[in-house]
Order: sequence, then C-alpha cells, then structure tokens
Amino acid sequence: MDNGDTALFIWNDQEGYWLGNTETPSALWRTEKYTFDEVPYPITRWAQRELLAELHETEPWLASYPHLSWFFLPVFCSKDGRSTTREFFRDHAAGFPDSTREEACGFYESVLRRGILDSYRYLMASKLGTSERFDRTRMSATMSEFTAAHLLTTAGYAITPEIEVTTGHSIDFRAERNGAGTLVEVTRPLPPTRRAASTAVAAVRETAETKTSGQLAEHGGGISLLVDCSSFRDDEWAQVRGEQPSVGHRPAVVFRARPSGRIEAYAKGSLPIELDSVEWC
Repeated sequence: MDNGDTALFIWNDQEGYWLGNTETPSALWRTEKYTFDEVPYPITRWAQRELLAELHETEPWLASYPHLSWFFLPVFCSKDGRSTTREFFRDHAAGFPDSTREEACGFYESVLRRGILDSYRYLMASKLGTSERFDRTRMSATMSEFTAAHLLTTAGYAITPEIEVTTGHSIDFRAERNGAGTLVEVTRPLPPTRRAASTAVAAVRETAETKTSGQLAEHGGGISLLVDCSSFRDDEWAQVRGEQPSVGHRPAVVFRARPSGRIEAYAKGSLPIELDSVEWC
C-alpha cells in the first residue's frame, strides 16, 4: 500500500479474499470476515507464509522462534498492535526481569512448540493486545496465562481457557484430568520497583487482595488461584519465598518462573491440582 502496509489478495472466478494489516478499504467494509481456520487450507498456508516472510524480513530475530512467530502472527501483523507486541518480546524479554530476549523467547518458543494452545490461538494471541499504546504490565499479565497453561499441561491436565461463570465473569482456565475438573484463575503482581507497595511481600498481598475481594469473592469458592511473581527480581522473590505470605484465598499457589524453565512455588490451602514440574519451597 502507499503507506508501506501490506495487503494480500487472492481470487478465482467465483470468489476472492483480502487480507492486510492496513486499514480496510471502504469497499470491503461489508464483506464477510473469516479466520485462517475458516478458509480453505491452501489460502491459509499461502497467506501465513507471506506474512511470516515479511515479519522475519522486518524482524529477523523472530526467525529463530518459528512457533512464537506463527502463534502471535495475528497481533505481530495487526494494524494497531504490531509495533507494541514486537517491542514487548524484542526489548522487554516478554516481561522477565534480568533476562535476555533470547532466553525469554526461547522459553515461550518451547511452550508453544507443544501445541497446547493451538486450538485457542486467536483468543490467546489477541490478549497480548492490538493497541498502539505500549502496556508492559498488561502484556506481562497475559504471558502469565501462557506460563500457567505450561504448568497445568505439563502436569497432565487438559485445559480450556476463558470459562464463563454465573457471576458474569470469565475464569482463566478449566483444568481437567482423569475425569475431574477445576477452575484456575491467574494474577500477576507488579514488583515493588514499579508500584506503590514498598516490599515484594506487600505487592503480592495487595494484588491478591484485589483479585480475591472482587472476582473470586463473587464466585464463592471452587477456584484455585495462581499468583505469578515472574516479574520479580531474584532479591524480591527471595523475600516472598522466605516469608511465604498468605494471599487471602485458598487454595492458592504463589510461583515464579524463569526462562530456564525453573519454577519455584509455595502453596496455601489444599490444592485440587498437582503441579509436578515446580520446585516447592
């Protein structure tokens, strides 16, 4: 396009498809909208191949992470969110402190390579954002859901995201194993260096209080809370791990993941889920 955006067109004698990360031409405003999964596979394969090639040409570092590139392609090539989502992985290590881009992207590449969220690609990828305004806090919180999905599926659970409950809220996951299921909600505290809380322990308690006094309180029980402290530096996490503060909700798991794959955690209450891959404090 004249402004440098890319638009793809394919057609035959009966029908045509248009795809682009640019503003939709007014002549196409009333056309039917389809996802990649809803159109003939040869069209999907061609379109995604072209978009991935352009993505890797403009962001060559992403070529080392093919599954990450493919999964987040809808936002990496979105009209509004392409700059912010690429920046998040490129310059902010996907929310991990004291980590390199290579370490962080390598971790999520290994998670996504397993295909655990492929069936929910649009739902999960869109959470990262299609906004022109960069919001590291929200994006980091989104990645906590990917880490939680990794924890649950590694332990043998089948997961379904975004479970609507009678209160009108949506709970992040339903986890099922051996015919039994449980609801799981995820939250991510800001480290004390980026919030008013003076200590890491206070940051954990305040964030959990916000979640438990609102959404979880209205539900009235039956939900396991995962508190992700992956935004905390080593010294901040050491304080939390040492004191192991309560979070106002049981059952709960407070954990911290590192790009190496190491995950430390402690639990409060009797957990209905087993998390085999964590190192319990």
